[in-house]
Amino acid sequence: MNLDMSLFGYEFMQRALVGALAVGLCAPAVGVFLVQKRLALIGDGLGHIALTGVAIGLLTSTSPMWTTLATTVVASVAMELLRSHSRTSGDVALAMMFYGGIAGGVYLTGIASDKGVANLQQYLFGSLLTAGWDEVLTIAIGGAAVALLMLALRPWMSAVATDEQYARVAGLPVGGLNLLLLMTTAVVVSVSMRAVGLLLVSALLVIPVVTAQQFTRSFRATMHGGMAVGFLIAVAGVLASAVQDVPPGATIVLIGVACFLITATAAAIAHRVRRTWRSHPPPEGEPLEVELPSADPADGTPTPPKG
Repeated sequence: MNLDMSLFGYEFMQRALVGALAVGLCAPAVGVFLVQKRLALIGDGLGHIALTGVAIGLLTSTSPMWTTLATTVVASVAMELLRSHSRTSGDVALAMMFYGGIAGGVYLTGIASDKGVANLQQYLFGSLLTAGWDEVLTIAIGGAAVALLMLALRPWMSAVATDEQYARVAGLPVGGLNLLLLMTTAVVVSVSMRAVGLLLVSALLVIPVVTAQQFTRSFRATMHGGMAVGFLIAVAGVLASAVQDVPPGATIVLIGVACFLITATAAAIAHRVRRTWRSHPPPEGEPLEVELPSADPADGTPTPPKG
């Protein structure tokens, strides 16, 4: 693939790169906590809810991004309230989001015009190359706000994600932080749908994080590494899609999957080599090679070894 540097002179490419930068940084900043809490699929749930929000925007001739943001935020609050104040478990609440989101989106799309159905495709599969400056500005502001908020609250969010009981005993507002995590996830889903689409948005929340986990050992390093990986695969996906004239969302996800497979394979090989080396130490009783003192040719006295 030959990259034509003149592509950067086009305004659509500049808009796409700005949007990819914001999405690639904010999605892993939230996803690192979702992966730790084993809520990696919540992006799919909110993505299905977002389908209803997009359909509402198309039906009311308003910006689908804003209606999607309002719909997903309300859904995330409802999910957390169901999980924490009722007998409904987290997976059941997530399932309700799946079913309700799909049903609402299909129903509203069914009564929409043919034009509305056609416009729905760019939100399902992503179309960052056709986004206008107003959309890109919203993506950039929303993504930057989420990334900065997660970086600032990382010590408290990581404590809640690791052990809620300990965090509660330590005096942290666990309920409020859990609600904030879901609300920021809703924001990420809303701003990312133009980049990778609602059907693939969960990939950007998970893939950069699990890729960074292959070579990091701390929560902080995983968060920063995931943001770096997310930025790289988002930008690489936009460039590849522009050169090959293919959908950017699928390209970004495929590059992310390839990066994960490469790093996971390298990490597995390195672990196997270390384990093999540790399980085969030198045989006991084998003499060690020691540098003996050599005789000085002048007087025949031994010369001490160097060092």
